[in-house]
Amino acid sequence: MGTTMTREQLERCFAYCRDCHETCLRTVQHCLGLGGRHAAAHHITLLLDCAAICATSAGYLLRESPRHHETCRACAVVCRACAAECRAFPDDVVMVACAEACERCAESCEAMAHHGDGTGHSAH
Repeated sequence: MGTTMTREQLERCFAYCRDCHETCLRTVQHCLGLGGRHAAAHHITLLLDCAAICATSAGYLLRESPRHHETCRACAVVCRACAAECRAFPDDVVMVACAEACERCAESCEAMAHHGDGTGHSAH
């Protein structure tokens, strides 16, 4: 198997990055509205970091940048951290939905990152 990504993989990853970006931003508003533990500085910062790296990664994918694998690698790391943090609120449907969006994005970005690392690995 080569290291060439398919159009479908690229478009799916772009869509997951875009969705995660939007979901994290909406989740920030949700958390700030609830206050307390939801609005802890480290939690809000992680949500904003995740939204920002997802937007950056989506831009690289949209442009089909030859360096997309680097942003996808970083995006996957941040998304995994954000998903774990959101999973700490299992009774909050908004937080669970955010964790799921982050996990989808992380999986897709990990696959894209492998396309650029010379291993040719693919997640799906």
